[in-house]
Amino acid sequence: MQDKKHIRFDWAIKRVLKQRANFAILEGFLSELLKEDIKIVEILESESNQETAEDKFNRVDILVKDSKGELIIIEVQNTYALDYFLRILYGISKAITEHIGLGESYSKVKRVISVNIVYFELGHGNDYVYRGSTNFVGIHTNEILNLTASQKKFFKKERVEEIYPEIHLIKVNKFDDVAKDSLDEWIYFLKNSEIKKEFSAKGIKEANEVLQVANMSKEEREDYQRFVEVLSDRASIAETIEFESNLKAEKKIKETEQKAINEKKDIVRNLLKLGNLSDEKIAEIAQVSLDFVKSLKEK
Repeated sequence: MQDKKHIRFDWAIKRVLKQRANFAILEGFLSELLKEDIKIVEILESESNQETAEDKFNRVDILVKDSKGELIIIEVQNTYALDYFLRILYGISKAITEHIGLGESYSKVKRVISVNIVYFELGHGNDYVYRGSTNFVGIHTNEILNLTASQKKFFKKERVEEIYPEIHLIKVNKFDDVAKDSLDEWIYFLKNSEIKKEFSAKGIKEANEVLQVANMSKEEREDYQRFVEVLSDRASIAETIEFESNLKAEKKIKETEQKAINEKKDIVRNLLKLGNLSDEKIAEIAQVSLDFVKSLKEK
């Protein structure tokens, strides 16, 4: 068993946090991330969460319904996925379509908040928390399209972006382990499976009490150990693939450089055969150094 005092969040969300008694932990994390008081009404089970045995280790999904009737997807991705941005889109689309009845008006479409915790480099950016929303911007006036007074009353929303899905990305490996605010305390836990005694974020106290390795049964410890070993194996495979890819790239670069040098040598040799050009002129034409020309001339 690893030396961590606390259970990994991706394991906890699959085995522990779905229990109603532990809703306060998820509520705390979501409240700190979304900057509003989140109350979970129920966990909505879905076959998409458990489609294959690989999913149990590769991705952990949980679908939450809050007190406002909005759907919140929490997804943990441990291994690199080039198409993960589209995985987010698929998850949102599926949640929307699965929670509207046939023949119901579009007003019944649920708003979805997608929270994605990833342990790899997703996209190109230096921050560790990103938020995405939908707005309509005038191409001539650059103004944001607003809701009418009637629409505000109908939707009970103030802005267009509050109707459309909202996406949050937490790039765990980008976090520098310095907890500057309450959300950072949660991200520190996500990265290190450790809760410091001075942490005070909402829900973190409950997490500290519930998500301890010491609280696990013998069977749970064995399952957890296998889970951690699978993640280690996957990380090792990914590291090996990256290392071998780098070796191949380096070899390709060296081969390309050597080919360019050989081509320069052929040009210089052909110019030397003419016998009517100075070494300086040959170097200028071939775009090489004078020493390069002289070394070939001596050979």
